[in-house]
Amino acid sequence: MKVLVISVHPDDETLGCGGTILKHKDNGDDNYWLILTNINEENIWGIERINQRQKEIESVQEKYGFTETIKLDYNTTKLDELPYGELTEKISQVTKSIQPDIIYLHNRSDVHSDHRISFEAIISAIKSFNNPFINKVYMYETISETDFAPALQENAFLPNYYVDITNYMDKKIEIMKIFSSEIKEHPFPRSEKNIRALATFRGAQCNSEYAEAFMLLKEIWQ
Repeated sequence: MKVLVISVHPDDETLGCGGTILKHKDNGDDNYWLILTNINEENIWGIERINQRQKEIESVQEKYGFTETIKLDYNTTKLDELPYGELTEKISQVTKSIQPDIIYLHNRSDVHSDHRISFEAIISAIKSFNNPFINKVYMYETISETDFAPALQENAFLPNYYVDITNYMDKKIEIMKIFSSEIKEHPFPRSEKNIRALATFRGAQCNSEYAEAFMLLKEIWQ
């Protein structure tokens, strides 16, 4: 089985479905990682930080054992300046090349503008008549993006699918720590304590110690 995990920014995948990726790997599935944005000097990032981020990506790729990592390298925080059709076409090229059975992507109502804009492009790119091989599409939650969205009914993340990640929780934390600038001490949202707390809460909803929660957007039984 082929699994495509889409990250708007590197670390989204680990926060949202890190344990699930590891579980797919142990199940013998081929995992692919699509990263939509990257940092560069145009974003006023120093060369040292840029190089560090690339090393983080390489290390995370190795930890997960991804079959392939595809980077579109669009400027982070700048997707609103990109022609909508261009992003959709780039994503479509990736899905047609990989032909994944399952796709994981971020929540449509996340507070980050990159997340909201790219969600629409992804959904447009994976229409069934162009991608008959995609059987399941899951939307994951991202700490400090999903939960920081305005408290409006249309923004609610309402999970209907859970994955028991009890055996993978420690490794998920280990991988998250590779993104050293993204994880800090509690009460910072992306702290080890908070990541474990969310997994504990989701676990309680499905009778497991730790879990990741998703919204199933599409399932096709072929």
